[in-house]
Amino acid sequence: MSDEGSHAPHVPGEVGVWVLVLGEMSMFGVFFAIFMDARAGDRELFARSQRHLNITIGLVNTIILLASSLFVVQAVQAVRAGGFGRASKFFTLALLCGLGFMGGKVLEYGEKLHAGISPVTDTFYMYYYVLTGIHALHVAVGMCVLAFLRKATRNSSRHPKIATVEACASYWHMVDVLWIVLFPLLYLI
Repeated sequence: MSDEGSHAPHVPGEVGVWVLVLGEMSMFGVFFAIFMDARAGDRELFARSQRHLNITIGLVNTIILLASSLFVVQAVQAVRAGGFGRASKFFTLALLCGLGFMGGKVLEYGEKLHAGISPVTDTFYMYYYVLTGIHALHVAVGMCVLAFLRKATRNSSRHPKIATVEACASYWHMVDVLWIVLFPLLYLI
């Protein structure tokens, strides 16, 4: 019998983080509903504006965030196994993915602004900039969390508690899930 089978199932992390995640997901859910209502009111404008988005950058950013989540899962597993040095390497890779995502957003925003497309161009772009901007802010916070975990797992004298690692990982996964909804909502549908 494996050692994993002897542990009682538990909710990863801490309750407070799950309250935060639920609150953030609810807030974004309201944003998504408002966006869909606005799109239903002017489908032609939204379709026309959407054609100017860079789907390639959006797709690459999606792959980058999915990879980051895989690295975070690997890091959490390494912490559970006591492999803190390995965990630090996986947190570093996830952090680099976060930087790559932010670089993609900067590139995409630059393209739009260079073409004269800003939040005041039309209703679609107002929502595009607001939704992706708020998401990018969450990515930035998540990158700070990943940097904390990277440093904490490198410190050989004081390692983080597994509940702390799981809580931080849960926040990062929330950021990824939000993008998984945002990408098709803005770029594809």
